[in-house]
Amino acid sequence: MTAAKTTQDHDTIRNWAIARGGQPARVAGEDILRIDFTDPGGEAEDGLEAIDWDAFFRIFDDRGLEFLYQDMTSSGDESRFCKFVLPDQSIHATPV
Repeated sequence: MTAAKTTQDHDTIRNWAIARGGQPARVAGEDILRIDFTDPGGEAEDGLEAIDWDAFFRIFDDRGLEFLYQDMTSSGDESRFCKFVLPDQSIHATPV
């Protein structure tokens, strides 16, 4: 696995997700964020509800989160690895 990075930059997060076919989502009824990689226009993954980017980043900022992600796998393929963490949980990642 290549090195993971962290960011709080909205454009970086949005561009990373869109480049991989991801859409903003949250766990239904909760403020737990996810990137949903289901087909665009299709139903969200079970237990997720689609939200717009404005709502997504409002939750992201209100919770003080960082986006932990990977651009490429160790084999050179595009990676979809990502998660949302509190800043003190990302000590092994490279800030961008």
